[in-house]
Amino acid sequence: MRLPDTIFPLHYHLLIQPNLTHLDFIGNVQIQILVRQDTKSIILHSKDLRISNPRLLNSETGRIQPLKLLEYPYFQQIALISEDAVLKRGHVYSVELDFGASLSESFHGFYKSTYRTSKGEVRVVASTQFEPTSARAAFPCFDEPAFKANFSVRIRRNAEHIALSNMPKLRTIRLQDGLFEDQFDVSVKMSTYLVAFIVSDFLSISKTSEHGVKISVYAVPEKINQAEFALDAAVRLLDFYDDYFDIPYPLPKQDLAAIPDFQSGAMENWGLTTYRESGLLFDPEKSSASDKLGITMIIAHELAHQWFGNLVTMQWWNDLWLNEGFAKFMEFVSVNITNPELQVEDYFLGKCFEAMEVDSLSSSHPMSTPVENPAQIQEMFDDVSYDKICDSDALDEGRLNPDESCRRSVSRSGAAKWHSEDELDVQAMMETWTLQEGFPLITVEVIGRKVYLSQERYLKNVLYLPEEVAWIKFNVDMAGYYIVHYEGSGWDDLITLLKHNHTALSSNDRASLINNAFQLVSVGKLPLDKALDLSLYLSKETEIMPVTQGFSELVPLYKLMEKRDMVELENQMKGYILELFRKLIEQQSWTDEGSVSQRMMRSYLLMFGCVRGHPGCVHTATQLFKRWRDSDANTSLPNDVTMAVFSVGARTEDGWDFLFEKYKESMIMEQSLVGEMVKTQDLPYIVSSVSKNPKAYKHAWEFLQTNWDSLIKKFDLGSHSIAHIVVGVTNQYSTREMLSEVHNFFSSLSPETGAELRCIQQALENIQENIRWMDKNLPLLEAWLNAYYQKQQKNIEL
Repeated sequence: MRLPDTIFPLHYHLLIQPNLTHLDFIGNVQIQILVRQDTKSIILHSKDLRISNPRLLNSETGRIQPLKLLEYPYFQQIALISEDAVLKRGHVYSVELDFGASLSESFHGFYKSTYRTSKGEVRVVASTQFEPTSARAAFPCFDEPAFKANFSVRIRRNAEHIALSNMPKLRTIRLQDGLFEDQFDVSVKMSTYLVAFIVSDFLSISKTSEHGVKISVYAVPEKINQAEFALDAAVRLLDFYDDYFDIPYPLPKQDLAAIPDFQSGAMENWGLTTYRESGLLFDPEKSSASDKLGITMIIAHELAHQWFGNLVTMQWWNDLWLNEGFAKFMEFVSVNITNPELQVEDYFLGKCFEAMEVDSLSSSHPMSTPVENPAQIQEMFDDVSYDKICDSDALDEGRLNPDESCRRSVSRSGAAKWHSEDELDVQAMMETWTLQEGFPLITVEVIGRKVYLSQERYLKNVLYLPEEVAWIKFNVDMAGYYIVHYEGSGWDDLITLLKHNHTALSSNDRASLINNAFQLVSVGKLPLDKALDLSLYLSKETEIMPVTQGFSELVPLYKLMEKRDMVELENQMKGYILELFRKLIEQQSWTDEGSVSQRMMRSYLLMFGCVRGHPGCVHTATQLFKRWRDSDANTSLPNDVTMAVFSVGARTEDGWDFLFEKYKESMIMEQSLVGEMVKTQDLPYIVSSVSKNPKAYKHAWEFLQTNWDSLIKKFDLGSHSIAHIVVGVTNQYSTREMLSEVHNFFSSLSPETGAELRCIQQALENIQENIRWMDKNLPLLEAWLNAYYQKQQKNIEL
């Protein structure tokens, strides 16, 4: 239930005192409010807080009066009732409350994080994660993005700790009880979900940007030596955004903090961005090329939010795409300029494919979608909100110049709110994009010099070519958010082109053809044998985008067979993929040399080769593992091939035992307080990985069912982590028996425990689609693979 707009917050004076021994906190908040309509009630948010002594101060008379407290836990709201007098329209009052709670055991609100030192000592960190609706679990507040206010924060702590918040520290006062109170500068106006504070023993390193902003990276003491790369990246990126938007970063500092336990990838809190340790810390001796790219992109995303999201904020969560879509787009714009060696343009298309994968389901949603409750809001943080803006055609100079449009929307909105009905001149154009789910299917038919275009449902057109051509390719470089089907001989012409001269098309065009062909198989527009015929050209491919897209389309086919115990056909499919990429695999060196794209492709290819039993890969990996094990893990392995080496080493009992012991000793593991072998934040990815193993996938499903209540409590109903588990565990099921089992379990849930989650509908759709795909295409796949191997055998005999 939304808050009424009769009261508007102006300024929060917030005092927080966590106890890292007792794992709880107390606090006091005084909220200066403006009354917009006569009322006797003040309604605001509170979740699981013990509230006491609510009172009202009349700023004009100085009178203090108690307020009656009514709590509505279902709506996560409280009402403060003035029984004596009416709060008058246009007047300013102050509401004051005392509160307390336990530090959260989840990853949201004001929560407990732990790490273990090299000496085995467990240390506690208190950190915040408020987006989207968890500020209310840390202090009573108007917890909606439109209610922007200033914040004055004070934090009490022990001497061995430091405190961080959005703004710089003004002063520290020593209190009589031995505690210290850090007082922070008044913040800019911001939404509650951007407020942040941390109490920890972190250390930091700092630099000053060209524009005079102090930038610091904070981490646990034993990892601060891994912060240099992130600090340099942050300085470059913040300076870039300052110049690009031509709007100065409004705060005097920007802190980046690596949190030991962190569910999200990162969070854009204004002036205090927070990250997973793996998303911020870079160890030159252990981190890979993929780590370098990922860290830079994550920092670029969060710093872009300091303008898009923090300065310009959506009015309500239905327009989350404004925050996340533009920040995602600016990742690529900024890193492409500040770090050209990372070649981020190679990965932009992949984000488009990820969005289309989700957006092709009937359980998808428009970019702008009505949402009301916290679970619905959490579900908005998906590939559609983040990646659908990959339609770069909507952002090119012909329609929306990214330079001018981004600056215009930031400068026009300033510190205010933005919603999809504002008077921006792009509204009419954007509504067909933001208010509709899915994407168009364009069918192309060439007859002589005429090209007929049809878009399913409503659009038909005809183009004229100056002369007849042998082939035609639409949606050049996948610039538009749609897929293309070629009628008549269109696909045959493109298959012939790829067979004889594949470089006539750009690598993005080749990747989009692979993607479009297999997408069209799924909807029955193209027979499977055509898509497989097209994939044959991949034996000559060397560029990362079409190579990874080829794997993305072909590997899931044998994964479906693994879950059906179709061993012979499964092995045929695995063999076909290995043969396609054999030459490219054998060209790879077992080093960390080359560009980031080359190194990332090498990691993938060698890992695939080792897992699928390529003799050369297995032999080299075995030698490297033996050398590493014989040195008691003191010799270094090339970072980019470490996982491939370990995958082979772990196949023997001795190798597995050795790896497991080194894992337990490793500082990377960072055991949690209860001695778990895996950090809880990584659980969704581990469960999903287990589900992909043909011998263990049933265990993953059993784990989900048995632990469902604990999972939704730990990771929050509607969160990306829950969606990752649900979809990850089930997306390779393809039998009616498993469909029935999955449906029955989720049908047994109540709305409060997740029955209405979008990810459940997505999981069921995926299984239904897998069943339809197997029913229709399995005979075609068997016939095509048999013909392929017969041809291979004839070539050998010749």
